[in-house]
Amino acid sequence: MRRQTPRLEAVTSAAKDEAVETSGPPPPLKWAGGKRWQLPHLIDFWRQAKNARLVEPFCGGLAVTLGLMPDRAVLNDINPHLINFYKWLRKGLVITMPMSNKEARYYTHRHKFNDLLAAGKDDTVEAASLFYYLNRTGYNGLCRFNSSGRFNVPFGQYTKINYRKDFLEYKSVLAKWGFTNIYFDQIKLEGDDFVYADPPYDVEFTRYSKGGFGWDEQVQTATWLSKHGGPVILSNQATKRIVDLYRELGYTLKLLNAPRRISCTGDRSPAREVLAFRNLPSSVCVLTGTPTKPVPRFSG
Repeated sequence: MRRQTPRLEAVTSAAKDEAVETSGPPPPLKWAGGKRWQLPHLIDFWRQAKNARLVEPFCGGLAVTLGLMPDRAVLNDINPHLINFYKWLRKGLVITMPMSNKEARYYTHRHKFNDLLAAGKDDTVEAASLFYYLNRTGYNGLCRFNSSGRFNVPFGQYTKINYRKDFLEYKSVLAKWGFTNIYFDQIKLEGDDFVYADPPYDVEFTRYSKGGFGWDEQVQTATWLSKHGGPVILSNQATKRIVDLYRELGYTLKLLNAPRRISCTGDRSPAREVLAFRNLPSSVCVLTGTPTKPVPRFSG
């Protein structure tokens, strides 16, 4: 008997996006592909998890964790400069260096940041401060490194930027959470951990850290999490091969029309994304069909 191909139905999230109020501070960085808009689709599952530890193998801009505000969390990212920023944020970061939306200053600070990396001083408060400035001032909030590991995002040319110098608000919040900078499958998961995983999109631009993130890593991520006994929510760009991979590994799938928060092309039309669930209530059901080919959310 021929197996029927499941169909997936897109759910528009815009109407629900304002419904969830969070008690946490806003994400401190401008992060490509931020997932704060997904909170209405995550919050009910998180509330059912009660006292579970939240694990994010690809924590990125912290939008989801700051939205869910767990008592315990393990937040990992392969980007060491991002994790260094969060560790200094947890110490009560106050930026003292000058910041302005000027092209000359941007390239001066970018050069200084790369010099710190070359000198092995990438774990300093100066490196964390420069990382924040480059994130806020660089093009579209991208975090991109060349093959030599040097930050190479160009000047952003924004009309106005509101810089923040005092991050003491984050000190007490982040004090409860652990930050790691390891390969995702080295994370030691506990049996009832609630895992929210948002790996780099299955698109051309994947060099958010030296080494990149390709199709092999997409397969490894989905396979690794398919073996976890606790709740799992996996998010990605809904390319056909991603949908096929997640379905073959037994995930329950739900398609969403994602708002475009950052776009290199200027295209702000909805992007198709997929949420893949495991070990969660069956109220999220697989509906039938295959997704249309999505437009890449951003490219290098």
